[in-house]
Amino acid sequence: MSGGLDVAEEIVSVGLRFRGSLGTTLVGREEFQRYVKTIRRAFPDWHNQIDEILATGDRVVTRMTWNGTHRGLLGEIEPTGAHVEYCGAAFFRLSGGMIEEAWVVGDTQELWRALGRL
Repeated sequence: MSGGLDVAEEIVSVGLRFRGSLGTTLVGREEFQRYVKTIRRAFPDWHNQIDEILATGDRVVTRMTWNGTHRGLLGEIEPTGAHVEYCGAAFFRLSGGMIEEAWVVGDTQELWRALGRL
């Protein structure tokens, strides 16, 4: 799998439950990989930066910054060429060294503003 998505085989559970800031709710590693590909088509230079990480037991929380240039279709939003950057957090539950649950909460108001939607 291209773009580093092959690492999902090593760290993401086959039955992953994922909820994302863009209203995405899905189950399964393959569905997650498809979602990531969709985001990368919209933002080919997409970058996930971990600014801080906290872990206790089977829980991990990261404070993150995401950025990229809108060069492909995002839902019904045509490419704008706008560079976007926004912050948020990701919450994970692990089991057996694999990510079982992931909940990503980002400042989508900043995303929509950058794309001219606010």
